[in-house]
Amino acid sequence: MNGCETPENSVPLLESLGWQPFFADQVKAGDTRPVVRITEVHRNGLRGRGVEVTPVLPPTVAATVGDWVLYDVETPAASHVLERKSLIKRRAAGHERQTQLIAANIDTVFITSSCNQDFNIARLERYVALALDAGVAPVVVLTKADLCEDPEVYVAQAKTISDLVPVVVLDARFDAAKSVLAPWCGRGQTVAFLGSSGVGKSTLTNALTEAQVMETRGIREDDAKGRHTTTRRELHVIPSGCAVIDTPGMRELQLTDAGFGVAALFPDLYELSTKCRFRDCKHQTEPGCAVRAAEASGEVDPERLARWEKLDAEEKANAHVLAVRKSTDKTGGNNLKYMKRQITKGPKRRR
Repeated sequence: MNGCETPENSVPLLESLGWQPFFADQVKAGDTRPVVRITEVHRNGLRGRGVEVTPVLPPTVAATVGDWVLYDVETPAASHVLERKSLIKRRAAGHERQTQLIAANIDTVFITSSCNQDFNIARLERYVALALDAGVAPVVVLTKADLCEDPEVYVAQAKTISDLVPVVVLDARFDAAKSVLAPWCGRGQTVAFLGSSGVGKSTLTNALTEAQVMETRGIREDDAKGRHTTTRRELHVIPSGCAVIDTPGMRELQLTDAGFGVAALFPDLYELSTKCRFRDCKHQTEPGCAVRAAEASGEVDPERLARWEKLDAEEKANAHVLAVRKSTDKTGGNNLKYMKRQITKGPKRRR
């Protein structure tokens, strides 16, 4: 499939949007439906971008920002979402425990935090587990380094999260930020910013796009907490031919169906848990618990162990509730279909 060149650079449009062989292989020969990528998600529809087409799809299309879609011009609701290379999701806020799709088909996620009171090692671990479970490469980006006396204190803490996760520190307001993040922003790649409000995600997006595409606001001086500026997830193309996704700050980040990510984040603790005497060991007072034995010997950090236990328990609980919900919804749907059939048939006649 051909992609026209973008006016701001010489990279073909589809490639700059992140089009890769993984997606091209899913398009059958002779399929004339235009390929578009979802760039914005609104309550009343999904905005996409493709070669000479910028459609708005109805919200009934099960897609999120970053998804690739074969756009059905005559019946937009019948547009086909291509298989995803990666998907970042979380348990939606509220009591219903539904899954919320954050972004799809990302190559690298910049987990952004400030060198101030916003910095929270447990929250960073949640984001890293989310990324690892989705098969996305995480990079911790520490901003506002100019506002603290010694940013290396925060860097040192962030580096304890995982050997798999690079840590970079920068000031999001200056051009240097673009060069620091350049190794992950290559042609045809897709990157996304995740983090709390006010940590500089939108400022970094503006720096990469070399334009004021996102509104920015400062933090509250009393507690260093950010003010919500970004209200929706958006995808932008940057001059290097890379797609960048900015996301709203998340006040709540609960994991679900992320067991692999949690295990990848805490591989040593997961390995220890397989050595317990009992397969269903809760790592509390059970005899022969390898995890508690390692804690007693000083082999593992008690605080890190507590964070792992919390994440592991939360992920399993949310995954179980969602599984039950899906099963209930399916059963309810079958019952509804049965009742509709009975209504259509009408009451049985007595002979």
